[in-house]
Amino acid sequence: MPAPVTLPEPWSHSRLSVVVPTYNEADNLPVLVEQVMALPLPELRVVVVDDNSPDGTGDIADKLAGEYPGRVTVLHRTAKDGLGRAYVAGMARALEDGAEFVAQMDADLSHPPFYLPQLLGTLLSTDAGVVIGSRYVPGGSLSAEWGLRRRLLSGWANAYVKAILAMPLRDITSGFKVWRRGALEALDLPGIHSSGYSFQVEMHFRAYRRGQKMVEIPIHFEDRAEGSSKMDLAVQVESALRPFRLRRYEREAHRGGRG
Repeated sequence: MPAPVTLPEPWSHSRLSVVVPTYNEADNLPVLVEQVMALPLPELRVVVVDDNSPDGTGDIADKLAGEYPGRVTVLHRTAKDGLGRAYVAGMARALEDGAEFVAQMDADLSHPPFYLPQLLGTLLSTDAGVVIGSRYVPGGSLSAEWGLRRRLLSGWANAYVKAILAMPLRDITSGFKVWRRGALEALDLPGIHSSGYSFQVEMHFRAYRRGQKMVEIPIHFEDRAEGSSKMDLAVQVESALRPFRLRRYEREAHRGGRG
């Protein structure tokens, strides 16, 4: 695994909270938290949001909170209520606890943690509201484990959403990013409509429509090592319909004089 970049002070002491939603990630979560905690970011915190995982992920998260006191927080939700709702809960907690910056990443190790300092450094060196880890800008790449069908589906999903929402991003569905506190506060997190993976698209669309600068940097996207994907048919249907609904919501908001 490549070494993470070393940020200069005071950047390296930025209050960054990493929000990680979990559902049946008992094998992956300890590895992820160990890698994140090893980064040269002494003020970094992790917020785990577990949806009552039947495999005991929540109990493992509690154990990790004991191993890293004050640096790992666990939110236990009573049911599997969707990725979007989990992120909103975790982000709200991170902001409540005083985070200056909030990161999003998956628990399945598909987002290599060593990119976090680079994402944060890029945000701090620009006037962007969010920096996105992108698979599809020059230099970005996908795991060799991804077959042709999966690559075509991912590429088609990005092209489909861009065609409907007209956003100038290469990786609209990316779930690996770092936000400024003020940028998140401007998005009206409680008003987010998406519950599944389309949450990522809605966050980008809200930021774009509110004039926030979005910067993409290349990452290598790994395939999950353990566990199974949560992308079931219901999630796929929501993801297909959500761009049209987002466009309608924004038009209604504009007519109503809201931001």
